[in-house]
Amino acid sequence: MRHDIHDSVLAPADTSSSPDDRRTENGHMPLSYIVDEDAQICHFLSLILHGQGVRTEEYSDGRSFLRAVDRRPGELVFLNVGRDSAEAMQLIEALGKQGYFGFVQLMSDRGSAVLEHAKKCAEQQKLIALPILTKPFQTEAIINILQTLKLGDASPLKLDDAPPIAARFGLEEALAKNWIEYWYQPKIDLRQKQLIGAEAFVRARRPNYGAMPPAAFMSDASASDLVSLAEHSLINALKAGSRFSDVGVNLRLAVNMSMNALVQLPILDIVRSHRSKLDKWPGLIIDITEEQIVTDLESASDIAKRLMHLNVQLAIDDFGRGYSSLTRLKELPFAELKLDRVFVTNCGVDRTLAPICRTVIDLAHNFGSKAVAVGIEKATEAVALVSMGCDYGQGFLLGQPMPEDRFISLLRLRSATSKASQPHPLKARH
Repeated sequence: MRHDIHDSVLAPADTSSSPDDRRTENGHMPLSYIVDEDAQICHFLSLILHGQGVRTEEYSDGRSFLRAVDRRPGELVFLNVGRDSAEAMQLIEALGKQGYFGFVQLMSDRGSAVLEHAKKCAEQQKLIALPILTKPFQTEAIINILQTLKLGDASPLKLDDAPPIAARFGLEEALAKNWIEYWYQPKIDLRQKQLIGAEAFVRARRPNYGAMPPAAFMSDASASDLVSLAEHSLINALKAGSRFSDVGVNLRLAVNMSMNALVQLPILDIVRSHRSKLDKWPGLIIDITEEQIVTDLESASDIAKRLMHLNVQLAIDDFGRGYSSLTRLKELPFAELKLDRVFVTNCGVDRTLAPICRTVIDLAHNFGSKAVAVGIEKATEAVALVSMGCDYGQGFLLGQPMPEDRFISLLRLRSATSKASQPHPLKARH
């Protein structure tokens, strides 16, 4: 299995951890070290771990890794046992002498005898050695490890998970009682492996039940309540962009809206009143499903043209099911074409899905728009989409929707790391 995801999405910052924090009960973001000479494996693991709310640091040499662990122990170490297994044994012994209290995940493509010997050495050093991980491994194997250790967000409530009947309530009540909040899912540039935006997903935080997914309060929503929610979502996204800018990161956010809401709401007035005043405001994207947008293409096109000068654009969501409407879409100025997750799932191995994905990606580019793949859950899907020329991606592999405070903490990490990597302006260049 090839691992061609070459960079991590959100880089770690220099923050400390302690034994009491190991299982994230105090709310900090867990840290995992990855020690492997294979940069592709390091980046592949980082991508999965970041998507589950775990920070990572990657090392190809043992000395740098040991210095880092001495400063910040972290919760988990992925340690490769390579061809020169003696080096791995030395690192295991050094971790034992340091009294490392985190978990140690040995991994290798070597024979079982070598791995068993390494595991026995780890246990002799009184390290907490996990069951051996044999290469090549799948994404699910890493997520299972995090679930077992209760690290990160490996088992979050998904968007379509049904809540208990007792927890259900109506959208009208949620709006009236100010229970509505928004979680943000990273949108990743698949070629550059960088965070370039985020999509806002609605939640409702009912007292005593925590944050509930749309299934808890949207099923019987009236048309007027949906319009009210769309207005609430639009205003929140415009204000959230300013809050994210305050931590040094300008992101283009996306919100979902029905065609009915787009037509009824005074979109231009709302944007003018609440948008960021920054000169470099990255703008906003409004996602409307393909099925809805083709029912009133004329109105959508008119609104889209009037919004363009305010740096707000439309995107066609759930694209691919209404394929017969393609010729009509040429009339609509849209920023993104979001490929329906039905076609993304298993596109890396399914010979019937791959041509469909490639066709839609090419179509988006022919329209002068970006192609966005939604629902990426496996590394094979991400690799295949990159090879097809897909621009952006969202999904379980790249990052779950997360509360705003968690998302802002990730933005701070990214901003701090980006600044640290820049050369000092007073240093001479050679």
